[in-house]
Amino acid sequence: MFGVGQNMRTAASAGSLYFRAVRRHRERAIGHISRSFPHLTPAEVNDLAEKSVRSLFQMFMVETVAIPRLLTPTSWPQYVKTGKIEESLRMLVSRDPILFVTGHCGNWELLGFVLALLGFRMSALARPLDNPWIDRWLSDVRAARGLQVITKWGATTEVQKLIEQGGRVGFIADQNAGNDGIFVPFFGRLASSYKSIGLLAMRYEIPIVSGSARRCDGTFSYELNHADIIYPRDWKDQPDPLFYITARFNRAIEMAIREAPEQYLWVHRRWKSRPPHERLGRPMPDRLREKLRQLPWMTDEEMERLEQRIEPVVPTI
Repeated sequence: MFGVGQNMRTAASAGSLYFRAVRRHRERAIGHISRSFPHLTPAEVNDLAEKSVRSLFQMFMVETVAIPRLLTPTSWPQYVKTGKIEESLRMLVSRDPILFVTGHCGNWELLGFVLALLGFRMSALARPLDNPWIDRWLSDVRAARGLQVITKWGATTEVQKLIEQGGRVGFIADQNAGNDGIFVPFFGRLASSYKSIGLLAMRYEIPIVSGSARRCDGTFSYELNHADIIYPRDWKDQPDPLFYITARFNRAIEMAIREAPEQYLWVHRRWKSRPPHERLGRPMPDRLREKLRQLPWMTDEEMERLEQRIEPVVPTI
């Protein structure tokens, strides 16, 4: 009944109400932001946390419904502009296999949808939702323009076949991977990440592109960008290639989030799992410390933050 602009404003207002009403998610978002951006004041942290929930409501109340209707092969330039993606497009046109990664920032659903809309054969690894009705509806939305969706469970063989056939596979790569994941830096804390992305890249010697779809000015308009491209030559001479790849694409996702932190899913339990030395209450092992120091972008200040085990403090305003 209403235009997409009005619906975006309504969804944002609903997000603000939810933020103020649901203490658990509010405090989790505030805690994550205060730890990730220690220079922000309590008022700034609270404001950023509320905006992130507003963004989440806009995505699921409006964008997920409107994207298949409004974005077509002829209309998409009205809503989507391309930023720094020239190199990524050249790789797509080459028809060689590629791994794409993004995080819960901006509109991660739109990113794969637009690439499939442009005629690039795309597949995305997605976790099935608990509610089968919503899961089926969301799968239909994702597949509306040709995006192939692979459910998370038992997908390894299927993903390998796609890569061997020259396919392009996308991952939401900032998921918590549990106690058995690789712990790499993410906003000044060690975060558990899946090994599979790096292992696939190493096995097939294919590049990893980290990209995002950032919402512009809170409206139904977006800009596509890539934050980093990791080539096989980049990890060839690294002492621990898997650790390097995993740390680097997490760094790329962090860079994209810093461009628009109000569009990140701060209620997401990204740091739920802790590395073994923290679980046992021990200092960081020398071996892990050396791996971190060998990362080309590591600084003394970042190392100092990583070695701290201070839980986020919920600020009050």
